[in-house]
Amino acid sequence: MSDEYINRELSWLEFNQRVLDQAVRTDLPLLERLKFLAITASNLDEFFMVRVGGLQMLRHSGSRVKDISGLTPTRQLKAIRSRVGRMIEDQYRLFHEEILPWMEINGINPLAMEDLSTSQKLTLEQYFNNQIFPLLTPLDMDAPEAPALPSLKLLMGVELRDNETGEMRSAVVALPDGLPRRVPVPSAEAERYVMLEDLVRECIGTVFPGETVLSSAVFRVTRNGDIAVQEEDALDLADEMEEVLVARKFSECVRLEVESSAPAPLHDKIMRIVGAGKEETYDLKGPLMLSDFMEMAFAPGNDQLKVEQWSPQPSPSVDPAVSIFENIAGGDILLNHPYESFEPVLRLVEEAAEDPDVIAIKQVLYRTARNSRIVAALKKAAESGKQVTALVELKARFDEARNLEKAEELQRSGVQVVYGVKGLKTHAKICLVVRREQGMLRRYCHFGTGNYNETTAKIYTDISYLTCDDQLGADASQFFNSVTGRTKLMRFRKLYPSPVLMKARLIELIEGEAERARQGEPARISAKMNSLQDVEIIDALYRAADAGVDIELNVRGICCLKTGPRPNGKVIRVVSIVDRYLEHARIFFFHHGGNHQLFIASADWMTRNLDKRVELMVPVTNGKLARRLKSILDACFRDNVQACNILPDGTSEHVVRKKGQKVFRLQQYLTKEARRLAKDKERERQQMLEPHTPH
Repeated sequence: MSDEYINRELSWLEFNQRVLDQAVRTDLPLLERLKFLAITASNLDEFFMVRVGGLQMLRHSGSRVKDISGLTPTRQLKAIRSRVGRMIEDQYRLFHEEILPWMEINGINPLAMEDLSTSQKLTLEQYFNNQIFPLLTPLDMDAPEAPALPSLKLLMGVELRDNETGEMRSAVVALPDGLPRRVPVPSAEAERYVMLEDLVRECIGTVFPGETVLSSAVFRVTRNGDIAVQEEDALDLADEMEEVLVARKFSECVRLEVESSAPAPLHDKIMRIVGAGKEETYDLKGPLMLSDFMEMAFAPGNDQLKVEQWSPQPSPSVDPAVSIFENIAGGDILLNHPYESFEPVLRLVEEAAEDPDVIAIKQVLYRTARNSRIVAALKKAAESGKQVTALVELKARFDEARNLEKAEELQRSGVQVVYGVKGLKTHAKICLVVRREQGMLRRYCHFGTGNYNETTAKIYTDISYLTCDDQLGADASQFFNSVTGRTKLMRFRKLYPSPVLMKARLIELIEGEAERARQGEPARISAKMNSLQDVEIIDALYRAADAGVDIELNVRGICCLKTGPRPNGKVIRVVSIVDRYLEHARIFFFHHGGNHQLFIASADWMTRNLDKRVELMVPVTNGKLARRLKSILDACFRDNVQACNILPDGTSEHVVRKKGQKVFRLQQYLTKEARRLAKDKERERQQMLEPHTPH
């Protein structure tokens, strides 16, 4: 088994390396490079909380169960530590040798306290006394019981000496949340700042009157975030989730990051109080929490250091002059985000909230925007007397607190809220609007590959499908009946939900291509997804390739399938694209004897999605829309600028452009295409003269 598959965790780390490779590119503007560097740091935070945390729990339980690549939890952790160590070295080498020098040239680098004038220091000390000091709470590191330190926060350990007794002790102070990491320096120059931790270090003595600060070190602890809700014992899932959120803040340490300049005694004491061993400890040669530099990439100004803005375009399939219901009734609509605006999806819910003919709205919410227009519209609909049902997934990792808050808001407005499905995460992207038209009920549906989040819809690539197809509408009703009323997920006409139908249908389609290949017929599978890990799907793909099926996969992140030639010489090609937007759409194509089968889905080809979550796979049978979907999928494999080929060992290499081959960059191509179509439609509308007629 181990020779057939790539380890999931190491595959994910290779994806993060592809993100880091973008930060290395000298042809990108400075702040775009800084953005990618910050993303790699943020990615590692979640990786340690969830994946490393889970493996550490398995190791402590004594588990020696091997993963699909043949590695025990202990061996996986060892391999992860080694690979992460190299990645961190690359991150900080890049930061010091390339990013910082260019920041200095452009006048946006952090200043050291010793570089400031006396008046600047005095002003900053005043800021410290007024804005920071009241928020600091020192904790004794020498107390019999170690202080409980929160996860993923900047902390400062200090060694102190009593000025009267000479007694030595240590303390720790958490740097306050809610303050900018970059503290502006009063200066004639536009953008000068010091790092928050440097200012605190300079002034920390005022927190400890009568003592001398001998040394200090900034550190950060990452705790296990893979804490599951024990649903069988939970009388109230919302209360149980709140307990989990508290537990996550103070759970077992899975990573300790410390400034490499920390003196040995203080360093060792920090390790001891957080419970970190040598293998969990990373000494960093630079500022901790590089993810905070993301803010610089999006802050106003310094446009010359950023990439050109790409704005979402209005869809030519949607006429803004008529209602969204009239648009959908005129024909199914396919939207390619973020190249095309997410506005029609928002319009569906917002117009439904106000339309007197709308009777009911049902929607699944997995991750929403902070000030969500969707949530506001659902509240408004309920307050106006419409039947509104929202399935709010409380187990959406790291969005649990926000979802709890939104669920309570919705309930107060009269929305019928369901907290997901027992034992499963509900990850499907579906909205159903029931409208009375000419004495009949008509169902309008939105199916998507991404969340109902207008913020991420501008930076994630996703597909939206808007339809009033009768059979899909009936299936949507059946789906909501199943997840809210505990009826069985069965008897669907067109939809394929997981965990009951989707995997079986995918394997059936893959095996169908294999059988056609054995009969000498053309056979092809092309698919786009975030991750590929499910062994049954991978094995089916191996069998199909061995039968002669042409297989091309666009997998952004984890890929446990081994590429390279099969025994018959057939190669399964896997490409990964990392570019300005996060590739997030799931699109599946099967040649099917010339009767092409195309689907969009909320699910990746991972066991968690196919067996342990409520997901949806939706067929796109409208000829025009199916052809468009196929053209988007085909374009993924033409990219020769941002694409990498995944190699048999799980690493990757950039696609090499052949001699004479035209440059093709997927995201740039789709951006230009969306602009062209929007302009053509606008020109067409301007040329149409519509007379006003008396009513």
